[in-house]
Amino acid sequence: MPEASDAAEGPSAAERLGPFSYVMLMLIGERGAAPHDLLRMSRQGRVYWSAAASRYYSEPKKLAALGYLDARTEAGQTHDRTWYTLTDKGRRAVADWLAQPSAFIRIQNEPAARLNGADLASDERTVVRSLQAIRPEIEDQLAWLDTAEGVAGTLPHRQRYLRLNHRLSRRILHAFLDWLDEVERELGEGAESP
Repeated sequence: MPEASDAAEGPSAAERLGPFSYVMLMLIGERGAAPHDLLRMSRQGRVYWSAAASRYYSEPKKLAALGYLDARTEAGQTHDRTWYTLTDKGRRAVADWLAQPSAFIRIQNEPAARLNGADLASDERTVVRSLQAIRPEIEDQLAWLDTAEGVAGTLPHRQRYLRLNHRLSRRILHAFLDWLDEVERELGEGAESP
């Protein structure tokens, strides 16, 4: 049996959760989810968070082993699947995390990194053409947000929060489109070379 002083020391290194763990707990939420559902949500909402696909399968297993989630096996369409739901420990962990000050956003902006290296390209217009590949992805995300607005209406417990995030996402995506237009004007075909 653990000593009373052990509990006061806080969670072990293995039990300390990172931001991705909390994202998983919140996506699973009160209704529960299977890893396939989590991966689908992540692909649709990649403007909010992105991680390797394997993490959407491994993280819930870890969280269940640590007692933050319950796991049960259910029949799926083609094979059995694991369905995860929050435990009381998981709910408390999320509530505690939400009460802590938020860190600033983490940004991994490949298009900006490419533009920063345009002086190393044989022709900066080549970099502009590579950046134009993000335009269809941005349009896909904007279309997804249109769909997500309808889904938000089916989740009354999260509707307000989802719609606030959707509006932020639209502003971010439109800022990228504006930036891409500016890059094309300054460096694209017909622009003067330095």
